[in-house]
Amino acid sequence: MNKYQNKYQLPNLPLPAPLLGSKTGTFTEYTVTKRMPDIAHRVIKENNFPPEINQNLEKLASELKNGYLQPLKNDHSIDFYHWEKYLEIHKNQRWLDVPWFLAETYFYRLILNITNYFQPGKNHQLDPFLLQKEQGLEASIDAIIYLCTQVEKWLDDSQKQDKPSKSSLIALLYFSLWGNRVDLSLWSAFEENRSSFDIQTQLTNILVDDSFAVTKLLTKSAHNRIDIVLDNAGFELICDLCLVNFLLDSGFAAQVHLHLKPHPTFVSDAMIKDVHYTQEFLAAGSHPQVKSFSKRLNKNINSGRLVLQEDYFWTSPLAFWQIPKLLKDEFAKSNLIIVKGDANYRRLLGDLEWDYTTNFADIVAYLPTPMVALRTLKSEVAAGLKAEILTELATIDPKWLTNGQWGVIQLVH
Repeated sequence: MNKYQNKYQLPNLPLPAPLLGSKTGTFTEYTVTKRMPDIAHRVIKENNFPPEINQNLEKLASELKNGYLQPLKNDHSIDFYHWEKYLEIHKNQRWLDVPWFLAETYFYRLILNITNYFQPGKNHQLDPFLLQKEQGLEASIDAIIYLCTQVEKWLDDSQKQDKPSKSSLIALLYFSLWGNRVDLSLWSAFEENRSSFDIQTQLTNILVDDSFAVTKLLTKSAHNRIDIVLDNAGFELICDLCLVNFLLDSGFAAQVHLHLKPHPTFVSDAMIKDVHYTQEFLAAGSHPQVKSFSKRLNKNINSGRLVLQEDYFWTSPLAFWQIPKLLKDEFAKSNLIIVKGDANYRRLLGDLEWDYTTNFADIVAYLPTPMVALRTLKSEVAAGLKAEILTELATIDPKWLTNGQWGVIQLVH
């Protein structure tokens, strides 16, 4: 039995059906038939792969709309046999007929398989989405300067007052929430709408806001360990690292563990190497407050107060309640788990068709410690919303579930 086949605790509720691309008119169908092919084409455009690899990427793109899952060639990666197991019950099925979360995670895993990411040679560990990650940082330099400068000021103020600032922590939770509006996996869907980051205009779009309750939880102890399941690289990662530095250096946390992807996935998801690249990017800048922030980050990493760790669970198609025992035991040591982003939120809910008013805590009762989800809505999965809010949203913004303009900060004790 491998570590991804452990016994697990299901939500204490009847499980609804998974989201499927075969449901006509859904964002899921649009993702499989339009967004995913566009991303495969973008990989071809932004990399210098040989013709054979590009032909196989084109073949993958063309098969998504009506074709069948193709098998994974043995690329001798750690997770190859796990994927054989995941796919076993889906042989001879169309992309549109398998659960959406499996379809998406397998699509990104196939891109690495096709581009020889795990194989020795020229493309070994070549991130096919690297250009977009780098451009995402470069394009947000003004916002980076502003945010790093603000965090350095808040930390100075906390040290002068000899106590951490709850209001500053809440502001950084907001930044961490809305930073993922530039999630690069929405390349093809919303590229024309990507705009500058403006936190003030987004406060009214938080459908559930438990940020104050988070600050109350973290003031109960001076020795908190906080675990953060990260989402995207780029500006979102900057926002997350600002939150991390503030948690550690203001006194809210004694240690922070960042949980990262072991390989590229969902276009922009962060790996350990992305954290190091981001720190080096900040250090190379000329702005004094940004350089100071970078030194602070580097010091926290080198001292062991900031721990970077990866696990193949995060690139699997498994629901959060199928978390391996070793990882669940790690989370049990934590005072708070922060789960970032839309894809991780989908994993929390198993990417199932829950009624949107279902009690969020009842679904995620399988977690061993308090958890807060920071998520902008970019898929047709949600829970813990009030019926009157749903009625209002249906009128003022019919695309509220998927356009990335609405968010939640949901805490479960």
